[in-house]
Amino acid sequence: MSDNKNRVYTLPTKEEKYDLLAQKNAEAELGGGEKRIEAQHGKGKLTARERIDLLMDEGTFEETGKFVMHRAKDFGLDKQHYLGDGVVTGYGKVNGRLVYVFSQDFTVFGGSLSETHAEKIVKIMELAVQNGAPVIGLNDSGGARIQEGVVSLGGYADIFYRNVRASGVIPQISAIMGPCAGGAVYSPAITDFILMVENTSYMFVTGPNVVKTVTQEEVTSEELGGASTHSTKSGVTHFSSANEVTAINDIKRLLSYIPQNCEEEPPRLPYQEQEESRPDLDQLIPDNPNQPYDMREVVEGIVDEGSFFEVHKNYAENIVVGFARIAGRAIGVVGNQPASLAGVLDIDASKKAARFVRFCDSFNVPLLVMEDVPGFLPGTDQEWNGIITNGAKLLFAFSEATVPRVTVITRKAYGGAYDVMNSKHIGADLNYAWPMAEIAVMGAKGASEIIFRKEIAEADDKEAKLQEKVDEYTEKFANPYRAAHRGYVDEVILPSDTRKKLMRAFEMLENKVDTLPKKKHSNIPL
Repeated sequence: MSDNKNRVYTLPTKEEKYDLLAQKNAEAELGGGEKRIEAQHGKGKLTARERIDLLMDEGTFEETGKFVMHRAKDFGLDKQHYLGDGVVTGYGKVNGRLVYVFSQDFTVFGGSLSETHAEKIVKIMELAVQNGAPVIGLNDSGGARIQEGVVSLGGYADIFYRNVRASGVIPQISAIMGPCAGGAVYSPAITDFILMVENTSYMFVTGPNVVKTVTQEEVTSEELGGASTHSTKSGVTHFSSANEVTAINDIKRLLSYIPQNCEEEPPRLPYQEQEESRPDLDQLIPDNPNQPYDMREVVEGIVDEGSFFEVHKNYAENIVVGFARIAGRAIGVVGNQPASLAGVLDIDASKKAARFVRFCDSFNVPLLVMEDVPGFLPGTDQEWNGIITNGAKLLFAFSEATVPRVTVITRKAYGGAYDVMNSKHIGADLNYAWPMAEIAVMGAKGASEIIFRKEIAEADDKEAKLQEKVDEYTEKFANPYRAAHRGYVDEVILPSDTRKKLMRAFEMLENKVDTLPKKKHSNIPL
């Protein structure tokens, strides 16, 4: 029997914990997010219990299964037993709200998943569903415990099954605090949000050694599946944190916008109405329709100050998604980003936004859509990789959503992308447009070149004739009033009045009830 059988973990005192927290935050600021944090236990990593201690409200964590040990006897395991078997599980409170948590311990068999390790996680997940509270996984595992063979693989499948059953019922959050390889990556992938820690965590199905053997590619773990890779290239992770303390704080902030389960409403903060006009917004849109601006500035000018919490910030930057509050109400925001690819919709942007919309709809979070979209990105790369199917995902997600939905068209709303971005035609509750909005099949110049091709070709001064027709088309179609006459836009509003309009809109819609036709489930174009 190992001397470590009765190992005792010593938690820091309250004073030590907050000193450590302050030290880490200070070092993160000094390092600009790039410096690796050297924690108490080296290499920027806290212990499984320290992570829980930082996450939970002080004194609220109740551990389950603390005396569980593995049952395997092969390959020397009969001589190695550790209480808890490499994972700490339990429940407690985060900012006064019940949550369930499991935290893998890399110091016990590399955090590898065994039969009993999996059983502890499954038990926590089942309790979370039965009691309607979020489940948080702090992942730090080398994968399946090889010595246990198919039993450990079965343990992963048991977890995957519970992930799927819990999807849309309770929020599921995965923080990757260390390695996550092979089958271990699929449980986080099924959950609602994934957070990774820079330089100390990575995710991949097959590691660098296998990649080299099969494809002859030389790649490091960080390049293959690090936080930077997955937050910018693959979009697997929603948040990339400079260190573990920041990651845990991000989890706490994320929880503040979402409800306990699908039957509850998101948390609401008290708000005292004051002067709600935002005159700076009147000057934000450039006079030149081809000049970019930052949609984040528009969003931050509309929502409660400091409340915008962006999701997937560094992935598919031509669309912005995230949580915010308007008059204390939690909302989800989806906005085209003119500062990146002119705000067009492409494959990655469509997938990113569709996933976020479906989460918000699952958990009763109202949606605000800020629209400035010139269309879908053209090209063989997009077509061959399925922009049709992937663009349809966003269309499907909005059409399926039953939460309150409000759209503000800030500038361009062209072509099929106008329909997709939460138009009145696919069920939006209220649609507003700013006076400079252009709602048309396409841009005035392109439309004029097609419609008036013959007249332009026969003109003595082709450039002058083209400009004449562009002006004609712009006056007739490239404005919000034609759509407003049809009822497709409810009101044309000044940018400075947008916040007031949205406050009243979401207040009016707070008791909205809408149901989908009876069905087993929809068949979204995956």
